[in-house]
Amino acid sequence: MMKKQKYDKDYAVAVTISSSVQGVLIPPSHNMIIYSTVAGGVSIGGLFIGGLVPGILLGIAIMILAYVISVKKNYARGEVIQREEVPKIIREGILGLLTVVIIIGGILSGIFTATESAAIAAVYAFVITFFVYRDIKMSRMGVILQKTFKTLAMVLFLIGASSGFGWLLALLEVPSIVSNGLIDFSPNAAITLLMIILIILALGMIMDMAPLILILTPILLPVATNIGMDPIHFGVVLMLSLGVGLVTPPVGSVLFVGSAIGKLSIEDATKGMLPFYLVMIVALLIVAYVPSITLFLPNLLGQ
Repeated sequence: MMKKQKYDKDYAVAVTISSSVQGVLIPPSHNMIIYSTVAGGVSIGGLFIGGLVPGILLGIAIMILAYVISVKKNYARGEVIQREEVPKIIREGILGLLTVVIIIGGILSGIFTATESAAIAAVYAFVITFFVYRDIKMSRMGVILQKTFKTLAMVLFLIGASSGFGWLLALLEVPSIVSNGLIDFSPNAAITLLMIILIILALGMIMDMAPLILILTPILLPVATNIGMDPIHFGVVLMLSLGVGLVTPPVGSVLFVGSAIGKLSIEDATKGMLPFYLVMIVALLIVAYVPSITLFLPNLLGQ
């Protein structure tokens, strides 16, 4: 669509993939569930609600940057939605959006656990997709289940391996060694937090998100709590930092996918991403150093 509207390729790819970083923050995020499991049962409801405001903040920052670039380069305006079309759009999308309401509302209200909410939401999404919207034919069910089982097996294997890894780290006192090393480097909590963020960003550039959550959580969470960070706050900072890694070379998987779809070299896509990197880093630092942005809603709702 942007290509037809004469948008530059690097901008089209950059604005698309940078907006995907919000997906790791806006609930329901499966990566937050992985973090909760590895972190010893941090409230999933608290993580979901805690990621909401930072995700919106990041989205607003990206939209402002996109608007500035669009005006500067005189890109074509999008189609304006007429007022009379709004009710129709809401009717068409409301059933799908209720999936999120089922998950978050069910967890926060205590009606069911995160696992139960996922199962109920999956059944609801199945019914809506196959029998209401009819977007997918029933003949595709075998392929869908096959892909689901492969993904599930991979995640369960990683979680199982991470439990043993966490036990080994505790036995070798790695968290204490890392914590003492960072504190010895600087007793200042702000500097220690900056070092944690830099470590996550550096590793996020060369490894995928799920394995890093499993590896870094048992090492860095004790360090974070030692400097006074709430586990929910640390989880959101971890998600956002690793989200930036998804769109950063040399191994940013989302960057590679976006470049392939946009038929653009990694170098050109990275060049287009430069202003978006700046905005995301600024948003990350604001979220990291202003805990109330993350913790306001969880505290308000008693999570």
